[in-house]
Amino acid sequence: MQMAWKEVKKSKMKFLILGSIIFLVSFLTFIISGLANGLSEDNAALIKNVPNGQFYLNEDAKQTYNLSKIDADQQEKLIADYEGATAMSIQMGFVNDAEDKQHSVAFVTSTDSDLFPNVKDNEVVLDASLKDDGIEVGDILTNNQFSGEFKVVGFAEKQTYSHAPVAFISMKNYQEIYRVMEMQTVFIPGSDSPDSIKGLESFDNKEFLNTIPSYGAEQMSLNMIIWFLVVISGMLFAIFFYMMNVQKIGLYGILKAIGVKTSSLFSMMWYQMLLITVVSLVLSVGLSQLFSMVAPAGMPFSLPIETTLLLSVVFLVIGFIGATISGFQIKKVEPLQAIQQGEM
Repeated sequence: MQMAWKEVKKSKMKFLILGSIIFLVSFLTFIISGLANGLSEDNAALIKNVPNGQFYLNEDAKQTYNLSKIDADQQEKLIADYEGATAMSIQMGFVNDAEDKQHSVAFVTSTDSDLFPNVKDNEVVLDASLKDDGIEVGDILTNNQFSGEFKVVGFAEKQTYSHAPVAFISMKNYQEIYRVMEMQTVFIPGSDSPDSIKGLESFDNKEFLNTIPSYGAEQMSLNMIIWFLVVISGMLFAIFFYMMNVQKIGLYGILKAIGVKTSSLFSMMWYQMLLITVVSLVLSVGLSQLFSMVAPAGMPFSLPIETTLLLSVVFLVIGFIGATISGFQIKKVEPLQAIQQGEM
């Protein structure tokens, strides 16, 4: 360890350059991860906020929720047979305020349930983000496909769907707007929910998210970038330590000749890798958490400490693997041959 620290101080510029690159790569990874989580919440907070359970769509819908229609008799039977079961429908739309300004929303209606607000006819409960648009409790909203008016009776926190704030309305009002009587999906909470029901296709919470248009593609793209950056960091460690080891072949030969074990040389390399990675991660984690606090309110950014810790561990593991792979040549070093090569 002492020998490793001496080398770091002697070649501090080389290690500083590697540390700077690892810091930038890890910081960018944390930022993109925060954006991925934020977009995920903004796209599907409505679904993520419900407890674990099973969603059921009509088999003919081909795993597309807005094409699903649940038979009314089957819906009533499921709600009666399973405690906490609820039927719900979601469709994108808009509302106009008193100044005729249009606001995009996701209209949501459901049967009586503790999971969602129970709204009376001609009333609406909106996601709290619409407060920023000047909408208040008591305001009157309209929709071109609805003959009546909606009175805002409350707000719900973090209820968004497909990047739009949710508007909870009654089943009667929903049916008038979209001219449809059937509900799209039935949700049964808890681990006792059946895996299969005749005529219906079941999805757990995570699987149901992929039925949302663009959700899967959006998350896949961002996650690919994140893991690509993680792999790059491992390659950087492998290349850096490989070049360092090539330059130190003669030194390794001398050290082996005087009795230093190969395991000690690996330990020296691992200590250097750990030092660089930890310092870089401390800086990038600190800055990414600071960014999450100062990010603009409208930016969908969420970086939980659990995600930060997970990515930090992944960076350490990848760094260890990269450094170890580059160090395999140390094991092959023959003292006499290495000393002669170092003298050339």
